[in-house]
Amino acid sequence: MLEQVMVYLPFAAGLLVIGAISGVIAGLFGVGGGIITVPAMAFTLQALGYDADIVMHVAVGTSLATIIGVGSASARAHNSRGAVDWALLRLWAPALIISALLGGIMAGLYSGDVLRIIFGVMAMFIAINMILPVQRRMMERLKASPTTNRISAFLIGYVSSLMGIGGGSLSVPTMVAFGYPAHTAVGTGSALGVVLAAPGAIGFMISGWGEMGLPPLSLGYVNLAAMLLIGGVASLTAPIGAGLAHRLDQKQLKRAFAAFLIIVGLRMIYQAVMG
Repeated sequence: MLEQVMVYLPFAAGLLVIGAISGVIAGLFGVGGGIITVPAMAFTLQALGYDADIVMHVAVGTSLATIIGVGSASARAHNSRGAVDWALLRLWAPALIISALLGGIMAGLYSGDVLRIIFGVMAMFIAINMILPVQRRMMERLKASPTTNRISAFLIGYVSSLMGIGGGSLSVPTMVAFGYPAHTAVGTGSALGVVLAAPGAIGFMISGWGEMGLPPLSLGYVNLAAMLLIGGVASLTAPIGAGLAHRLDQKQLKRAFAAFLIIVGLRMIYQAVMG
């Protein structure tokens, strides 16, 4: 028993650090923190000896579950500054809920390497999009009609669910392209992350139900221990990131974060291709 506890102590310590960092990132950029949580959790679980094909599913599903608490804390902090557009939230919510649940349920059909490639490619797209407004230039020609908003929300919800992120990395530039102020887009993106994460996590629970070789305390592909540790700490640090977002030089921060995402994305793709 003592040996088992000693084995999991480094894992628990690592999860606490991951939670603290992802919380700050969530508040700072209006993302759910999953862009940090997923690769870090996948690496940690694989280091503990879990099957490479399972760890990615567990990392993504658990990340979505943690975003519920993290995104709520971040959204409250942004809402206190009047940066959440509730009308836009109501417009996007139905499409996000349906697509995120669909993505979570369908995740069981994809191998771990497919999820790694999806995560890696999208992480690099997000990084490039932070420096060069690729998505804004693609979408600013579209009229921001209710239908366009709903289609955008559906696509963002599905892809974000498979990545284990809150969708802010995609929803924020989309809202900016549609003409919303940057701070409103970031604040609303935090709230949208909660709307997306809850059904996405439920989908991963369903698709992983009965799967063999999962870590202890798992409901399907959602690990409750990791969810509580990461989510608990991240909920405390998310308001710090939200406060920093209104004070720091966003341009320099985004460049540094983009470089990090490119490295993570390339590593994910390399691991999937080279095994």
